[in-house]
Amino acid sequence: MIGKLKGVVDEIADDHVILDVHGVGYVAFCSARTLGNLPSQGEAAILLIETYVREDVLRLYGFGTALEREWFRLLQNVQGVGAKVALAVLGTLTPSELANAIALRDIAMVSRAPGVGKKVAERIVTELKNKAPAFAGDAGANIGLKQEIGEGVASTAVSDAVSALSNLGYSRDQAANAVASALREAGEDADSAKLIRLGLKELAR
Repeated sequence: MIGKLKGVVDEIADDHVILDVHGVGYVAFCSARTLGNLPSQGEAAILLIETYVREDVLRLYGFGTALEREWFRLLQNVQGVGAKVALAVLGTLTPSELANAIALRDIAMVSRAPGVGKKVAERIVTELKNKAPAFAGDAGANIGLKQEIGEGVASTAVSDAVSALSNLGYSRDQAANAVASALREAGEDADSAKLIRLGLKELAR
C-alpha cells in the first residue's frame, strides 16, 4: 500500500501527474486544484496517496493535504459518487467550502462540480450531514465531527445572513461558519435577522 510519494514532477496532464521517484514514474490521478498547485516540471513534489487495487488495475490518487484525502474517502460513501466524481467536487470546492455547503444545505454550490447533477449533490448534502465537519478550515482533526444539520437546500434566511455578514467584510468561509453555528442555536425556522445577530456574536468570540 502506497501512502505518500516524494519525487520530481515529470509530467502534468489534464487529470494526472507522473511523479519520478528514483527513476520510477508513478501516475497519480488528482483533482484540478491539486494539479494546479503542483510545482513545475522538473521540481520536487510530495503527494499523499490513496491506493486503489482492483482485479485488473492498480490506481493511485494524489492529494496535496491530508484533509483533501479524507474528503475524497468521505465523498465515496455517498451512493453514486465514485473516485472521478469525488475528484471533480474537490477540484471545484475547497474542503472548507464543501463543509460549509453541506452545513448550509447548499445543493447549488455542490452541483457546480462537473458531472455532479442536482440529485447527486442532494445525496452528498443529505448523506454527509452527520459525517462532515461543520467547520473544516485547515484543521484536519475536525473531519468526521458529527453535527445535527437538517436536509434540503440553503433557505433564503441562511443565504441572506451569509450575504449580510460577507458584506460586513468577513470572508465567505467565516460568514458561513458563523451562520451554521447560529442555525444550530436558533433552529431551522430562525429568520435572517436572528441568524445575523447570532452570527455576529459568534464572530466576536
